Amino acid sequence: MHPLQCVLRVQRSLRWGPLPSVSWLLLRTCRAHSSLHSTTCSSPERQEDGVQKDFSSRLATGPTFQHFLRSASTPQEKLSSPEVEDPPPYLTVDELLGRQRKVYFETYGCQMNVNDTEIAWSILQKSGYLRTSNLQEADVILLVTCSIREKAEQTIWNRLHQLKALKTRRPRSRMPLRIGILGCMAERLKEEILNREKMVDLLAGPDAYRDLPRLLAVAESGQQAANVLLSLDETYADVMPVQMSPSATSAFVSIMRGCDNMCSYCIVPFTRGRERSRPVASILEEVRKLSEQGLKEVTLLGQNVNSFRDNSEVQFNNAVSTNLSRGFTTNYKTKQGGLRFSHLLDQVSRVDPEMRIRFTSPHPKDFPDEVLQLIHERDNICKQIHLPAQSGSSRVLEAMRRGYSREAYVELVHHIRASIPGVSLSSDFIAGFCGETEEDHLQTVSLLREVQYNIGFLFAYSMRQKTRAYHRLKDDVPEEVKLRRLEELITVFREEASKANKTSVGCTQLVLVEGLSKRSANDLCGRNDGNLKVIFPDAEMEDVTNPGLRVRAQPGDYVLVKITSASSQTLRGRVLCRTTLKDFSANC
Repeated sequence: MHPLQCVLRVQRSLRWGPLPSVSWLLLRTCRAHSSLHSTTCSSPERQEDGVQKDFSSRLATGPTFQHFLRSASTPQEKLSSPEVEDPPPYLTVDELLGRQRKVYFETYGCQMNVNDTEIAWSILQKSGYLRTSNLQEADVILLVTCSIREKAEQTIWNRLHQLKALKTRRPRSRMPLRIGILGCMAERLKEEILNREKMVDLLAGPDAYRDLPRLLAVAESGQQAANVLLSLDETYADVMPVQMSPSATSAFVSIMRGCDNMCSYCIVPFTRGRERSRPVASILEEVRKLSEQGLKEVTLLGQNVNSFRDNSEVQFNNAVSTNLSRGFTTNYKTKQGGLRFSHLLDQVSRVDPEMRIRFTSPHPKDFPDEVLQLIHERDNICKQIHLPAQSGSSRVLEAMRRGYSREAYVELVHHIRASIPGVSLSSDFIAGFCGETEEDHLQTVSLLREVQYNIGFLFAYSMRQKTRAYHRLKDDVPEEVKLRRLEELITVFREEASKANKTSVGCTQLVLVEGLSKRSANDLCGRNDGNLKVIFPDAEMEDVTNPGLRVRAQPGDYVLVKITSASSQTLRGRVLCRTTLKDFSANC
């Protein structure tokens, strides 16, 4: 195939979803075409005599103008299962099918990666792949990865070394084992992974999961395949995630992707791209389906979840500016128009009054009064807010480009607690950021004591390439100092969380049962409204909705538990009865 013809095929491939840069894809497409169709991508010198002679006939077989209009036409009827898009010119329909090959997933990192795994599996399932929980019987192993810290990436490198032995020992009687890296690490490192680990067969960035059938088909030819192009509009709105755990009582629903905040320490804008939100209608449809399946809790997900802004409906694209928390600013021009997070939260909470609603991860700047009022008013919106502080020092917060001071953050905490009595707060903190002094560290310690969070996520700073801190700041806090400060923060957090959680002792709380406790087969565990784990004995109880009936709690049940003890991470109690969210709220 002539190189120009390869470029034409690349243009045509826009129908099959976002693909890598032309220069990289050009090489891989030509190699794949050579392998699958027994032709060679010859050099221009060797083709020179014949290419002009038959170029017109070759061009005639390429895409027409009508081809590029096809994606804008009325959607056609879906194909019967397995569903396969029209193949690119170097693959056949059959080569895009999974043909009962078994896929094994391993998921690392945040809740978004859990949701990404469910999206990837939904796409592969429709292409005829099977899922397995047995690593030994897998034909394809996909690692959904995290890049937020160096330790997270090192975990993947170590895992690849383990999988290399599995691939080497693969019996020749079986089809070759294919290994893929998905998600943020694929996006951040790109070809470095393929060059460093030859046993990796494919890469797919967070916006390339639709392309997985094609990438796997190319990998089956013995070539490495990659698609790490970020998108400005991909939200997978039309992909219904398939839960990896059929017995789950809760689910994650992605409402937006990417982040525009550009905090100086954060790699997310470079691995997940710019912010874009799903249409409200598609989110509500997914929540309704989850309700019909009997799930009792939904967590709305996004890298900056409460900056949600749906611009898909023209009538809502007016000039109304975004409302921010008092005293907070943004690193970008104020956005206008669209359906905002408060509208979405209102609509989602109306789908099923017996379904709890949570959301994560928010930015403190995006908590206008209308959101706080809604959380206070709706019984099924959990009275729990994640409020990432990152530091207690205004000087460090400015270096982090967080858009607020310590004073503004503390004022917001007071405002939230006044607006939502009994609210549970959680937060993120980074120890040892660039230029952090001992005084800065002590200010973070004092913030932990002042706010007294119920839940905390604390980490030592890990510099990431591409970030603003990497280019403009110096990672000058020694590693041993970072770790010492981290330990001090963890100690203080646990002390204050224990105090906060012990205020629940003697109270009766509504708990959503998740299943057996991991530490005792005689206990059940669940989570309260504040997202704290609650452990209680597996015992018979009264069913409030059926007086006189004695039952044992099952996953997905709401039960009342009287709290008898508390630690920094867990509550313990005795179960009183099985109830409903509606009945509990009516009697509060």
